[in-house]
Amino acid sequence: MMSETYVGSIDQGTTGTRFMVFDHGGNVVANAYEKHEQIYPEPGWVEHDPMEIWENTKSVINTALDEEGLDAEQLEAIGVTNQRETTIVWDAETGKPVHNALVWQDRRTTDRVEEIQEMGKVEDIREKTGLECDAYFSATKTEWILDNADPIKLQRSRPQDVRERAEEGELLMGTIDTWVIYNLTGNHITDVSNASRTMLYNIRELEWDDELLDLFNVPKAMVPEVRPSSDDETYGSTDPDGFLGAEVPVAGALGDQQAALFGQTCFDAGDAKNTYGTGSFMLMNTGNEAVPSEHGLLTTIGFQRSGEPVQYALEGSIFITGAAIEWLEDMTLIEDAAESESLARSVDSTDGVYVVPAFAGLGAPHWDQRARGTIVGMTRGTRREHVVRATLESIAYQTKDVAEAMVEDADIDLASLRVDGGAVKNNFLCQLQANIIGTEIVRPVVDETTALGSAYAAGLAVGYWDTVDELRNNWQIDRSFEIDEDADIEVNYDRWKDAVERSEDWAQDGGE
Repeated sequence: MMSETYVGSIDQGTTGTRFMVFDHGGNVVANAYEKHEQIYPEPGWVEHDPMEIWENTKSVINTALDEEGLDAEQLEAIGVTNQRETTIVWDAETGKPVHNALVWQDRRTTDRVEEIQEMGKVEDIREKTGLECDAYFSATKTEWILDNADPIKLQRSRPQDVRERAEEGELLMGTIDTWVIYNLTGNHITDVSNASRTMLYNIRELEWDDELLDLFNVPKAMVPEVRPSSDDETYGSTDPDGFLGAEVPVAGALGDQQAALFGQTCFDAGDAKNTYGTGSFMLMNTGNEAVPSEHGLLTTIGFQRSGEPVQYALEGSIFITGAAIEWLEDMTLIEDAAESESLARSVDSTDGVYVVPAFAGLGAPHWDQRARGTIVGMTRGTRREHVVRATLESIAYQTKDVAEAMVEDADIDLASLRVDGGAVKNNFLCQLQANIIGTEIVRPVVDETTALGSAYAAGLAVGYWDTVDELRNNWQIDRSFEIDEDADIEVNYDRWKDAVERSEDWAQDGGE
């Protein structure tokens, strides 16, 4: 492959959109990023403007290429990775959303989820989808939009025929990958990893489940076609007369956490990674077996290459980790994320303070939609340094909760854990994580592994890379963090579990 050709990746995340260009060695050649607005209409509700996301997507692609003097014709393919579960419904004719996107953190459908739970459907949902019945996923979000979309936004639609139009396929639904692929190619497509996060897709039969679609009142005509994550047939190509000015195949898509698994080259059963972003998401490849969890984890699709079986994963989804650092900034306890490390190091301990950042409920392994953020153990002598350190420790403790469940479910010892995401630049956190989890922490040179993973998926599909062994050879260690055997963890961890109990079942009405 000629050295002057590359693969691009659109990384559409919870707080912003990034476009990265990678060369054959997996090195970053170009990079641009833009934030988008976080919309909070009511407590517990979180929305994004899909049109803002699409405009930002075009902007970062053009900016990244222009800043490095690259031509779009040099892109062999584009991959897409995305914030998962975040859901959009749009008009197939106009391409306009009928409502803002409901973000994965959004809790407005908590009452509806509890209604489904009371109907005794939890085990059936878990068996088919590998997921807990939770407002986190796309099913109840789609249902809510169909029930509450403003008819004015549907233009020629009458108020009473929103669902009728959805049943005719005139309204389309999708997660963010589907929205981006649709706008890039005109095709209504998702990949298996994102489909597996909707609570509507049977991960064993590999098809949309009619019973679940009926249960959540989602017409089958509005769901996208499901394709492999790395698709030799491609999802389509960009319009040569469009914003990019070139016909580039879009050939790979992965939900952000599965993309990080792929980017960390966790191709074999037992390989595990943890991504520290807005939340933290720990995934372990379980091979061709969908391992059911007995300890509050999710069984999910990891990825699929064209012509190959699906690779499954166990996942521990932690809703708030990096966002807890942002909360420290919002509360003016720190000026920026980098300050958290120096403040945490300035004290020997939290002095008995524990922070449980359950701002959007608790995910794995607790699954408590009504848990809320809690600080316990404060005294008159508590200073901001103690709260900052306790917040960093909460990230590591939550990961330990998940790791213990994962080892029990998979019956595989965790020899090391590959980490990525913005927070792993914090050496204090990485060392703390090694001590608390009791496992070597390994940080790669390229830590933007979500973008890298979707680039790998797209590049493999078009032959830019021939084998996964080439990708393994690209992976390089930046630093490893060994366990400090003198660290006193167990007593503190027991107290952490006590603090978690204090946070549980706090919100009583409508998730507030």
